[in-house]
Amino acid sequence: MTEVTCECIGCEIVKTKDLIRQTVWEANARGVVIGISGGIDSAVACSLCCKALSPERVLCVNMPVSSNNPQDHEDAEELCRGLGVELITVPLENVRSAFLAAHYITDTPVLRGNIAARLRMTALYNIAAARRYLVCGTSNKTEYMIGYSTKWGDSAADIQPLLHLWKMDVYLLAKELGVPESIIRKAPSAGFWEGQSDEGELGMSYADLDAALIELEKNGGVPGSPNEEKALGFIQCSKHKRAPAANRLFT
Repeated sequence: MTEVTCECIGCEIVKTKDLIRQTVWEANARGVVIGISGGIDSAVACSLCCKALSPERVLCVNMPVSSNNPQDHEDAEELCRGLGVELITVPLENVRSAFLAAHYITDTPVLRGNIAARLRMTALYNIAAARRYLVCGTSNKTEYMIGYSTKWGDSAADIQPLLHLWKMDVYLLAKELGVPESIIRKAPSAGFWEGQSDEGELGMSYADLDAALIELEKNGGVPGSPNEEKALGFIQCSKHKRAPAANRLFT
């Protein structure tokens, strides 16, 4: 059972739109830029930004590497066409390959994916600075709690409109916002390597993971099932991703 119910989806959308508008206004920014992957999180974030600001003040950037499925780009195009939002493509494979060819740079599937995520962050902030835009993130609460993100990569943003939503809540909003079915139905994937899927890598479905995380929250972090024990392990191992850099200024 997720926290957002069918009855309060409309309220959820209104509150999130208000957050986006307020953040952009306070920063005196002209709009937002979003890394659009063709997945459900970036699709929902983009849809919310378009409703909050108007499509003319939203820029979507697709940044493919060789491990990404070409269908993802087609899905991103379909979404942006439907919303009337500008989409630009910034291929990053050549940049990543040049980086990996450098001496002392280690190449594994996960580290290669981390490099892609950080290159995307660099591209987004460059584009945002040139246009006086803010970078809109696409992380949800499930990914945040278990550390399923790249530090200073996809976790870096000026606005995180989905960060309070469990993954299954994102699906509820996607349906309400009219996100294309091709995006809603596809298996979630970070695209770190060919054929990679989030649920395959995590070893459980997002529905089961959300249920486990919600129970852990209710029970003060005390696990009561194997899934909850596994989820708690994810939380503990990724603590550093949710904490500021160790320092003596704020201690």
